[in-house]
Amino acid sequence: MGAGAGPGAQDVMGRGGPFAAVFLGLWQLSAGIQWLGLLGNGNPVAWNESQYCRLLNGLVPEQIQLCRRNLELMPTIVRAVRETKASCQRSFADMRWNCSSIEQAPNFSPDLLKGTRELAFVSALAAAAVGHSIARSCASGDLPTCSCGAVPDDISNSSFRWGGCGDNLHYGLQMGSAFTDAPMKSRKAGMQATKLMNLHNNAVGRQALIDSLETKCKCHGISGSCSVKTCWKGLQDLDSIAQELKMKYLGAVKVILRHMGLRKQLVPKELDIRPVQEAELVYLSSSPDYCTKNPKVGSQGTQDRQCQKNAVGSDGCNLMCCGRGYNAYTQILLERCHCIYHWCCYVTCKKCERTVERYVCK
Repeated sequence: MGAGAGPGAQDVMGRGGPFAAVFLGLWQLSAGIQWLGLLGNGNPVAWNESQYCRLLNGLVPEQIQLCRRNLELMPTIVRAVRETKASCQRSFADMRWNCSSIEQAPNFSPDLLKGTRELAFVSALAAAAVGHSIARSCASGDLPTCSCGAVPDDISNSSFRWGGCGDNLHYGLQMGSAFTDAPMKSRKAGMQATKLMNLHNNAVGRQALIDSLETKCKCHGISGSCSVKTCWKGLQDLDSIAQELKMKYLGAVKVILRHMGLRKQLVPKELDIRPVQEAELVYLSSSPDYCTKNPKVGSQGTQDRQCQKNAVGSDGCNLMCCGRGYNAYTQILLERCHCIYHWCCYVTCKKCERTVERYVCK
């Protein structure tokens, strides 16, 4: 499998037998996001020699070649990896599945191995994050191969003037798709259904990135009068994009591979009379309920997870604890209080204790 197989994959598959076949099938399902573990060994990388590319975890040969040809791009992709992991965990902090398993990359547990809706979300978010990171790096001058985004074609609006340095979405999409889609275009991409699922969800992530592009403005004038307004095109922050993708995750469609005309396509399993919609996240395998700890299905369980006593949402104790009940405990917080401003120019505060009640699942 080469560099793309991840640590230990070649050894296991080399032994042959049914277990090797199962392992290969699971690896193929998660191959689209194996690159999220590219720095999984924890060793710092100096991006001045192309030889470092083959030492990274989780990259397929095509990604290694892209790395060698675009060394200056790699710190931006590394940042996208960190942002993907952090944003995913923030987005799902109030859910039974809280994305904590993403930290195991590239050695994923079954929740991100079996074509689940969780894999669909992470694939889409990761694809968006890479394009997002590259687009903003262009605007900030961190990449020598690109610059500010293009000025919009319609510049006739007289209420403001185009200026500043917009995020270079075009370059972000171009280089981002080349990197994140490479595992599915590899000769060892695996089953067609898996490849189509990952490519589709990557495209959904990039479309969410495109949809997040908005006009941002800055006012100029005496005392903030905004007599002159300069505007540019900028992307929303990644957490906002993640929230949009989370809504798509909640409405994700289970699909199967069927012949549609002269070729095979993914179609909804329950409504296979229509093709999959471009804006829908899709998945192949149903997820567990994530209530109890079960490593075989990738469930960490919700025991000891913090919950909200009276909330009716997913973070409420009733849903989070799966009906098992919860325990209460008190926590003493030390906070600044009774702050006084002194002329000129400092603030003094006292320290006050505040007792709060917390709840955790049994």
